Amino acid sequence: MKFSIATLLSQFVDDKLIAGKVLEKKLSCESEEESEKLAIALEALEHIGILAKERGKYRRLFDPDLVEAKLRCSSKGFCFAIQEDEAAEDIYVRESNLSNAWNGDRVLVRVIKEGSRRRSPEGEVRVILERANPSLLARAIRGDRGYRAIPLDDRLLFEVILNDDPQKLERSVDHLVHVSVQRYPLGQQPPLGKVTRILGSDAEAAADTDIVSCKHDLPQTFAEDVLAEAETLVQNWPRVEVGERRDLRPLLTIALESDEPYQPGTPVETAFTLAKDEEVWELGIHSLDVAHYIDPDSLLEEEAFKRGTAVFLGNHCLPLFPPEVVERLSLKPGEDGLTLSILIAIDQQGQVVEFEIVPSVISIDRCLSYAQAQTLLANPQAAQTESRDLVELLNELFFTLSPLVKAQRLQRGGFEISLPQRRSAFKDEGREGAIIVEPALPLQALLADLVVLVGHVVASHLNALAVPGIYCTQPQPDWDELEDLIKLGNNLNLDLKLESEEEIRPLDYQRMTQQFSQSSASKVLNYLLLSTLKSVRYTTRPGFNFGLGSTEGYTHCISPAQRYADLFVQRILKAIFEYWSRPPPRSHQSWS
Repeated sequence: MKFSIATLLSQFVDDKLIAGKVLEKKLSCESEEESEKLAIALEALEHIGILAKERGKYRRLFDPDLVEAKLRCSSKGFCFAIQEDEAAEDIYVRESNLSNAWNGDRVLVRVIKEGSRRRSPEGEVRVILERANPSLLARAIRGDRGYRAIPLDDRLLFEVILNDDPQKLERSVDHLVHVSVQRYPLGQQPPLGKVTRILGSDAEAAADTDIVSCKHDLPQTFAEDVLAEAETLVQNWPRVEVGERRDLRPLLTIALESDEPYQPGTPVETAFTLAKDEEVWELGIHSLDVAHYIDPDSLLEEEAFKRGTAVFLGNHCLPLFPPEVVERLSLKPGEDGLTLSILIAIDQQGQVVEFEIVPSVISIDRCLSYAQAQTLLANPQAAQTESRDLVELLNELFFTLSPLVKAQRLQRGGFEISLPQRRSAFKDEGREGAIIVEPALPLQALLADLVVLVGHVVASHLNALAVPGIYCTQPQPDWDELEDLIKLGNNLNLDLKLESEEEIRPLDYQRMTQQFSQSSASKVLNYLLLSTLKSVRYTTRPGFNFGLGSTEGYTHCISPAQRYADLFVQRILKAIFEYWSRPPPRSHQSWS
């Protein structure tokens, strides 16, 4: 099925009845086979009491005794259902009560035996909501029962029967292989799989990027129909039409990309402008208008939704869109580009006075690497070879405006972590949740402060209009994760302590990073501190972001060609424009 049981159940809200045909449409069941699979799933859910059928329609039965959780198993066969609520107890699940669920699966569990002081409650899996292992790394073997794959992850306690071309299977024997699961275990029937790649005779012979991609089920290629649609799009590229867009081409516009000099074909999706009016700066951050070019009902959109984000494995990138689309979408110096611009007025204290979000057209004047920009700022002789306006823009952007914005973030309790050779692939805080400072490229962190400000502004705009949005949150770390680091730091003659162990605050991390900078072991301490941060989460409601010290809401929005969440936010903003028939008026600052 294209959809999971979790996706199916998410269609049921409150106690409303939904017809099967409506579900087919919502879940994109376009073929007769998909419709039949949906019918089977509905019948099964009705049979076990998750759904009820009335007058040919279905409604959800919400059972308070069913707990949604994620399975975590050990190599010895012990499995626990871990609930999202950290205060809730883990539920022990015997192997006989797993109902063919695997490690990592999201499940609905019913408690069948209450816990005691020394024992966890015991439960049984009633429904597998979402499978966590659509593929796996394994070693192929040949035995009396034919060809089989033994997972390398010792928490997956089963063998997969391989169903493939005999010659291919013979070549895979005693090799490390990537296996795609064709059928999960059904009753007493074992799982079936197909070898998609033979990686090597062992882990050392296989490429690191291949192992990582296969382990985490990261697609390394695009399907033929997606590539065909990409080729059609590139061949029939829509003309650049300014229309009612704000014409920002007269403004001096720069792009800053990586630490290598710009080369034609380098993807560029964000540009910057800066103007000053009396005591107020107007910062412009302009993101490529990907939503203008990619049809929301296209295969390209569907593929981007599945991938979620571009993934960077060293120098190798697994992109969100096919390379030819990324190259064609990219903003290019000297050419008109369609963008979505966030124009922010900032006062002398680094406070947002007002902001405006508009569809626009820009033209990049210069595309610089961070190293080139640093050279222009640090070397007067090099600066003489460039225009005075460009050098002045760089000075104002990095030495005046960014420190003011950074001071506001630090005042809220936000912090940054200094790590050499740890560069974010994104211009904001990326997946780390906190701004990472690469000592050799300080401009990247200074620019990140301005980009993070944009995320706050856009989130406040969506929240103020009460429209749907995707917000980026990060929970506070656990004391258990931080305790050992504090002990290590104090053993190194640092004075590390928290205001309260019950509530870890961003300001605590800010103070620790300041002390780390005075230690000879600062690199190790900063790496350990980074490891204590929890994963960044996307939610539909604004919430707390620990790494940025933000409580009012924050979103990612400036990398729509690399992250699907950014593209989705861009579509929301464009929908707002259409609702108002034109861009809404300038908005006064509603976030601080």
